[in-house]
Amino acid sequence: MGNDASTKYAAASRGHALWLGAYAILLLVLAAIYYVLRLDLVPLAPRYLPPLRRIVVGLMAIVLILALARLIRARAIDRIENAVTRYNLQRIAGLVVFVLIALIVVSMLFANWYAAVASLGLISLVLGFALQTPITSFIGWIYILARRPYRVGDRISIGEATGDVIEVTYLDTTLWEVGGPYVSSSHPSGRLVKFPNANVLTSAVYNFSWEMFPYIWDEISFQIAYDSDLAFVSEVMQQAAERELGEAMIRRVRTYRDILARTPVDEVEVKERPTVLFRVNANTWIDARVRYVVDPKHAGSVKSRLLLVMLQQLNTQPDRVRFPRGDNR
Repeated sequence: MGNDASTKYAAASRGHALWLGAYAILLLVLAAIYYVLRLDLVPLAPRYLPPLRRIVVGLMAIVLILALARLIRARAIDRIENAVTRYNLQRIAGLVVFVLIALIVVSMLFANWYAAVASLGLISLVLGFALQTPITSFIGWIYILARRPYRVGDRISIGEATGDVIEVTYLDTTLWEVGGPYVSSSHPSGRLVKFPNANVLTSAVYNFSWEMFPYIWDEISFQIAYDSDLAFVSEVMQQAAERELGEAMIRRVRTYRDILARTPVDEVEVKERPTVLFRVNANTWIDARVRYVVDPKHAGSVKSRLLLVMLQQLNTQPDRVRFPRGDNR
């Protein structure tokens, strides 16, 4: 771990130690209360003693579960360096703790388990209709953990929302929006977008940060005249992109080829270096496009730098590169 990670881990360890100490004290207090009730040292009616003992035992069990969960988190989960795995395990552990505490509370309230099951069955039947969307969202959360259409930290697009995943709860997902109606390109807008996890079961999810290949192909396009020096334009655009991306694009494309080789579409041609393409434009101009691989979270800044460099070099040769001017398009 780095220095920052070590400092955070040390602070978290101190917090865990304080909580474990508090649980130990609380457990001793509850044990003392149970001892007093067990020996009938408190002048209470006999009919009150059994339910009080059951409640105290239930509270002791809850404290033990919370202490055990805290210990597992301190000794195992927090030691995992992968932030996504650590986040998911914390969520799963929280759900397990909630279910166990719910079972203990039911046993505290109902001495007869048959009556408890019957009551829960009736309640489930009534709430099942009212909570269809939350239940479906919970199933969606399980689907997200199992099938991993996205993880915390991924940049995704679902429906009309695009952004970086910052939280996945049992019922909904939160995105830090990028782009949107207020800003262009991939710059954060400052808005948070929440949607129910049920959406992943019915909507297409576009993941820009797929674990095996967390990159995208991007393009820069210029309109130039037919009598421009196309070879010069191609050379300028390709060299500018290669200087910006370096050997990183070669490594990324090789990874992409390895992935394609394991699929039925391995015959697709993918070049390791930036490629310049020319297309006829409907407005009697030619579109000159350079295509390259880039990290989606840096796509906007890379495109801005490339645009500046390419335009500076192309504009130095106005006789070889003719751009549209004014309304002449």
